Amino acid sequence: MTVERCSGLLAAVLVCAPHIAWAQPAAGEGVFPSRPLRIIVPFHPGGTPDVQIRLMQERLAQRLGQPVVIDNRGGANGIIGMEIAARAAPDGYTVTYATVGAWTVHPFLIKLPYDVLKDFTAVIHTAVTPGVLVVHPSVQAKTVKELIALAKEKPGQLSYGSAGIGGWFQIATELFAYMANIKLLHVPYKGAAFALTDVMGGQVQMMVNTTIVAAPHIRSGRVRALATTGAQRSHTLPDIPTMDEAGVRGYEGNTWCGLGAPARTPRHIVERINRDIAAVMQTPEVHQKLMDGGSQVTGGPPDAFLQILKTDLEKYGRLIKAVGIKGS
Repeated sequence: MTVERCSGLLAAVLVCAPHIAWAQPAAGEGVFPSRPLRIIVPFHPGGTPDVQIRLMQERLAQRLGQPVVIDNRGGANGIIGMEIAARAAPDGYTVTYATVGAWTVHPFLIKLPYDVLKDFTAVIHTAVTPGVLVVHPSVQAKTVKELIALAKEKPGQLSYGSAGIGGWFQIATELFAYMANIKLLHVPYKGAAFALTDVMGGQVQMMVNTTIVAAPHIRSGRVRALATTGAQRSHTLPDIPTMDEAGVRGYEGNTWCGLGAPARTPRHIVERINRDIAAVMQTPEVHQKLMDGGSQVTGGPPDAFLQILKTDLEKYGRLIKAVGIKGS
C-alpha cells in the first residue's frame, strides 16, 4: 500500500471519528443493568404488592439478565420503605412497588418525609384489584339501595370494619358513604383479616375487602355481597353488580399497585424497566396468576401511570377533606 493511500485512509478515519463517537449511547445507556435490581416493597411479606411482584420476579430477572431482589421494608404504613426508595441513587437499580394508599392517600393523612410527585418517577401501573362490599347476613339489606335506606334511617349506627385508618378499605367505604350521602361508623382494626372475622361474627355490620379474599366467605354464606367496587364486574364475582350498577352512579374505588423509581432516574432506564415488566405481565403464566389473584393487568407507558397518580391524588385529597378523615 502506498504512503499516499495510507494517508488517505487515515484522513477518512479522522473525518468519520466524530460521527462514530456521536452515535455511541449516552453515559450508562445500553449497559443497564450491569448488577442486581432491588425492588423495595414498603410492606411486610404476604400482602398484595409483595405477592404480585414475586410472581414477576423470576421472569423479570431473565429479561434483565440480572438478579432481582425483593426487599420488604414494612412499617409506618409504608413510609419507611418509600423513603428509602425516594432517597436511593437515581440509577435504576432501586425501585419501589407500592399500593394506591402509599402513592395517593397517605400524602393527605400523614406528614411524609418525601413528595410522591417530586421525589419519584412513575415507571408503570401494573394491576387493579377490585373490592367487594359485604355485610353480615343479619343486616336487613339485600341490595345497595336497601343498605343506603337503612343507613339513612339509622345515621352513624351501622358500623364497618377496615384494616386501619387511612388504608384502602376505609377510603373505599368512605367514598361509598360520601357518594350515597350516608353516615357510617368506622371501626379500624390492625389488619383486614381481623375486620373480616368480626363482620362474619356480626360484631360489625359490613366492610369492603378484596374480591379474592371475600369470595370463599360469600359462597359459604358467612357474609352477603352487595356490590363490587370496580368500573366493570369482577371476574372473581361475575354475578355481583358494580356499585355503579347498584345505584351509586360513577363510583369506582379499586386498589392498585404501581412501580416507581427515584426522581431523576434516566428516561431510557425508566422505559427499559417499563417494557420488561409489561412483557412479563403479559406472559400467560404470570397473567393468569394475577387474574387468579383477583387482579386485572393494566400496564401502559410511564406517563400513563403519572396521570393516574395525579388523578387519584386529586380524587382522594378531595374525599379526605370533605369527609374529614384524620391521620397522624
